[in-house]
Amino acid sequence: MKSTTPDLRSVLLAPVVSEKSYSLTEAGKYTFRVHPDAHKTQIRQAVEEIFKVNVLDVHIVKVPSKPKRRGLFRGTRPGGKKAIVKLAPGQSIPIFEGVA
Repeated sequence: MKSTTPDLRSVLLAPVVSEKSYSLTEAGKYTFRVHPDAHKTQIRQAVEEIFKVNVLDVHIVKVPSKPKRRGLFRGTRPGGKKAIVKLAPGQSIPIFEGVA
């Protein structure tokens, strides 16, 4: 992500699949896991270019890594960065439709 013109497909890593993220789709908000170095402008450009929609707002959430343990084995679950993207009224992203 250090370059000034990154590949837009490397900014968005995956959609977030959870009950909370699917409840936000009714309000026109969609959640994605994003590259740790990506900033709001890059995320906005990537969503607009890939899905052909208008983005009104982008919120970024840093997810800390969680310590986990299974018996004697200790480790951590990976953290990362999430982006909650709000679209213009009447627009939607088709990969989230029909699942909820």
